[in-house]
Amino acid sequence: MTEQIAVLFDMDGVIFDSERAQRACWLEIAEKEGLSDMEAVYARCIGVTMEVTGGILQEAYGEAFPWRDFRRRTTEMYLARYKGGRLPLKPGAKELLKALHEKAVPLALASSTQAPLVERWLKDAGLLGYFDAIITGDMVTKSKPDPEIFLKACKMLNVKPADATVIEDSYNGVRAGFAGGMHTLMVPDLLPPSAEMREKAEKIFPSLREVERYFEEIGILATDP
Repeated sequence: MTEQIAVLFDMDGVIFDSERAQRACWLEIAEKEGLSDMEAVYARCIGVTMEVTGGILQEAYGEAFPWRDFRRRTTEMYLARYKGGRLPLKPGAKELLKALHEKAVPLALASSTQAPLVERWLKDAGLLGYFDAIITGDMVTKSKPDPEIFLKACKMLNVKPADATVIEDSYNGVRAGFAGGMHTLMVPDLLPPSAEMREKAEKIFPSLREVERYFEEIGILATDP
């Protein structure tokens, strides 16, 4: 196996248990507006940038659909419910980040979410200082499944893609890591692993706790003798 010397994290659904929280806001507003099939539409938006999300919403509800207003309303509801450190972490997230940081493993966050929200959630959770680089959806021109965001993270960390491990929950995130030539681990959240994911992900784990044990086994988190 190629030496793995950096770890690139997605944020929503990997570090934070935020996909369910966001989906609840989308569904609540969709019900008020009489928008059908929003759960399926939301699933298509997992792991992509704001602009791609807008295109998916317009495809589902018409070109005239005011998707920016819809996203503004869902974001306002989401912030009102979870800001101030109330957004729950995924099991094992803080422990894994702390362990990697203590071993001086280069860490990057590569999230399709826009920078202000990424910084807010990380700061509120006390996680901002763990990352050596943060790349957000408004810093790239191509959305996942294109690997641009992960390739940019590798460049910022000064590591080769083949020496980096991506941790993702979404199909598009796994596709992006695979396309970029990185070791790609899937920790499923709302979307169960499909046959394609089992082919493209190097490993699939039920939680970040198992990822931490795996990193111990392969030497990224080598235990002291």
